[in-house]
Amino acid sequence: MPQGKEPPQFLKQRLVYQGRKFSFEVNSLRLPNNSVGDWECIRHPGGALAVPVTPEGKLVLLRQYRFAVQGRLLEFPAGTVEPHEAPEETIQREIEEETGYRAHKWKKLGEFALAPGYSDEFIYAFLAQDLEKLETPPSLDADEDLETVLMTPQELEEAILAGEPVDAKTITSFFLARPFLGAEN
Repeated sequence: MPQGKEPPQFLKQRLVYQGRKFSFEVNSLRLPNNSVGDWECIRHPGGALAVPVTPEGKLVLLRQYRFAVQGRLLEFPAGTVEPHEAPEETIQREIEEETGYRAHKWKKLGEFALAPGYSDEFIYAFLAQDLEKLETPPSLDADEDLETVLMTPQELEEAILAGEPVDAKTITSFFLARPFLGAEN
């Protein structure tokens, strides 16, 4: 925090909603200029995401229906970090459940705030390589409506630049992975 700037003073918090995956709260704060206001915040345990790459250099993506945007988005496999679970465990489980692939080589790409204007959710992104296609089909949750899509890195970049509906965590993770694509590291 820059010197000379006092942090806002916390006054009170009100839990508005407690859901299965997140909560919504309203926080009253007093700013250093003495003004008082309310800030809404979605509290989320975080998510883990994989950029899966087949031995042939194809990216494994999902086209998934998302109610909030009333449409299908192109996304890398991802999932909510469960209590007492490390992000690495989350994504290893999710990639198998959602795509039917198992990765034998992992590299952490980084982590980033998804929507810091209203949420504390962080995404932990990993490169998943040395993929093995499992004999059993993906094991989807009852509320998941998705299909697996294989694309080259160039095809994904062209889709992003052409304005195809691609979610922000996928775009961010793709560009974090870009230096590692095209060569098995």
